[in-house]
Amino acid sequence: MEKIQGLSEEEVKKLTERGLVNKNTDVKTKSISQIIATNFFTLFNFLNLGLGLAIFLVHSYKNLLFLGVALCNTLISTVQEIRSKLIIDKLSLLNETKARVIRGGEEKEIGIHEIVLGDIISLRPGNQIVTDSKVLSGEMLINESLITGESEPVTKKRGDNLLSGSFVVSGRGICETVHVGDENYTAKISAEAKYIKKVNSELMNFINKILKYVSLAIVPIGILFFISQLGENDTFAEAVVATVAGLIGMIPEGLVLLISTVLAISVIRLSKYKVLVQELYCIETLARVDTICLDKTGTLTTGEMDVSKIVPIGKMEMDEIIKVLSSVSFHMDNDNQTMDALAKKYAKEDDRKVIEVVPFSSQAKWSGISFVDESFIIGAPEIVIQDTSHFKDVLDEYTSSNRVVILARSWKKLNKEIPNDIEPLALIVINDRIRPEARGTLEYFKAQGVDIKLISGDNPKTVAGVAAKVGVENIKYIDLSKTKRNILDLVDEYNIFGRVKPDQKKEIIMALKAKGKTVAMTGDGVNDVLALKEADCSVAMNSGSDAARNVSQLVLLDSNFASMPKVVAEGRRSINNLQRSSSLFLCKTTYATLLAIIFVFLNRAYPFIPIQLTLTSVVTIGIPSFILALEPNRERINGKLILNVLRRSLPTGLTIVSNILIIMMLPWFLRLTEDQMSTLCVLLTAFTGFMLIYRICVPFNNLRRTLFVVLIILFVVGITIFRRLFSIVILTPDLLIIAGILFVIAFLLFNFFTKLFELIVSKLKI
Repeated sequence: MEKIQGLSEEEVKKLTERGLVNKNTDVKTKSISQIIATNFFTLFNFLNLGLGLAIFLVHSYKNLLFLGVALCNTLISTVQEIRSKLIIDKLSLLNETKARVIRGGEEKEIGIHEIVLGDIISLRPGNQIVTDSKVLSGEMLINESLITGESEPVTKKRGDNLLSGSFVVSGRGICETVHVGDENYTAKISAEAKYIKKVNSELMNFINKILKYVSLAIVPIGILFFISQLGENDTFAEAVVATVAGLIGMIPEGLVLLISTVLAISVIRLSKYKVLVQELYCIETLARVDTICLDKTGTLTTGEMDVSKIVPIGKMEMDEIIKVLSSVSFHMDNDNQTMDALAKKYAKEDDRKVIEVVPFSSQAKWSGISFVDESFIIGAPEIVIQDTSHFKDVLDEYTSSNRVVILARSWKKLNKEIPNDIEPLALIVINDRIRPEARGTLEYFKAQGVDIKLISGDNPKTVAGVAAKVGVENIKYIDLSKTKRNILDLVDEYNIFGRVKPDQKKEIIMALKAKGKTVAMTGDGVNDVLALKEADCSVAMNSGSDAARNVSQLVLLDSNFASMPKVVAEGRRSINNLQRSSSLFLCKTTYATLLAIIFVFLNRAYPFIPIQLTLTSVVTIGIPSFILALEPNRERINGKLILNVLRRSLPTGLTIVSNILIIMMLPWFLRLTEDQMSTLCVLLTAFTGFMLIYRICVPFNNLRRTLFVVLIILFVVGITIFRRLFSIVILTPDLLIIAGILFVIAFLLFNFFTKLFELIVSKLKI
């Protein structure tokens, strides 16, 4: 066969100049300009700007301070997101899929965005097909599930077309690129070679709902509130200031910025452990995982295998068996770990004429080769030989902790089915190297209450042997090739699944999810892709196949399984802390919204001005939320996020509303000026906010204790030294006594609403 030359460097240069190059149609991250735009040009920023403009026009300049706080929040979030983007881009470049092209008669590896129209590409098992191509030679099993949804691989031979986004399951081939860039099939329907699925994020869904409701409510409430304040204030300017004060509390813009900042910082932290985060919210999902499914090969083991023993079980002598293995491993493609191990030890050049090669597939679990006068098969013993009874004892002896495949002979030419004249020749015992970090990592998950399921195409006894070595307890295994039971009935009963086909891996994930589990899947091979795609959180080893990396949300760039606890810990830190910080923001949104509605009908002037709310927000929300959101936190995530947030924010918000209403009734009994009532409202709002912070900070550590004290000092300084700036009256003894009584009432109300919320939740069994 004439050697394929491919394109010359001169031809590549000309095609590139003409734009016929596979330019990047998959933008993994937003550009810096997009990040700036999405952070600055938001609905709530425009609302803040509009409210600020209204304050500016009535010349109440000190009340513009809230714009400075909003600007600082936006700047912090933008800087952190840009830092995160630069790190992701750098790691993505290291992780970028490569292609083997033949140019000038030589095979070389290039980036997929350097491929030009007409390039000749060499494909091997695990490779992602990155451009629409036409097969020139070879035969391959191609999985097109990422683009068609069909999980069954299809055979592709010379003349057949290959779609970008599919991947090679088995076999090898040479193909020619027929489309590049935007002309590729996947570029027309989605981002290149990426499977897009709905993000499973409680946090994102909850916040989006809050933003939606606030966005719908703020305009009509604002109009009605302004109309009511026109009649209750002496001047138009005072009505504008009061309206702005009522509305700025409803806007939780700092919450959105805080979430993006915290998750961006998580990406930066994880990058130090060589972890590439391809989907931001998967950090949250992995933190919630209660079941983790592990593919044995490449995850618990290194994927590097060594032949340790040949055990004759037929009439052929050992010397003859070695000759057969030398010939077979020389002529067959090393497209799986077993053949690679055989080739490393036995491959020796010979001149036997090959008639047919059947490449290995994880679906069939065997491969074979036909010479002129005989054929040989290598595969799973129970798949290749129907009756293994005459060598069952020796098979059981070695499969307890090793991978064992059988070498068998047939006198018929091979096709897609195993012939019926099979003669067993030898068992090949292969050792799989266990990752040194595997035991410690599994012990971590066990300690965290995470269920571990091992899924493998190997013999379940072999998988059980490896599981025992890495510390898995209460081992119960099943051979899925020998049972007809519904997988939904098996996932609770067993923790080790052997002889699993790729579509069955996916079924196991689906069954676990159907039982209410949050499932993570780790893998590295093409046979793991369907399961990785289905899992709530998917983790791939960088040393694995292109397809596995492309569909996974997390990629361990150094293929170090020991990084997994760090990822889980980072997720828990982020989500637990964000739950606490979210309750601070939503407390403000709760009481501000309720007060705005109440004051539409109360016929009273609103007791706050914007700068006073800026003071209370900074000391009870802004500073503590940011500090607490970034502190270490390894607690398990318990309960539903919405309930966890509401059980803190709702009682606090209702307490503040009750405080304000009580203060509004004081003039019926006491002679108080409007300024004194406003001051009391500020004091009670801050006091209730500090009660919430206290509750969040328990148990106190040095950081929380210092934070709590500093926040109180800042507030005291604000209402004393800078009281004129914040329009706070002098705190006379009489006013302090009234405030003290109101503090006691607020404390009782806070406890009452907290217990009431818990009672309602328990009664409704939410």
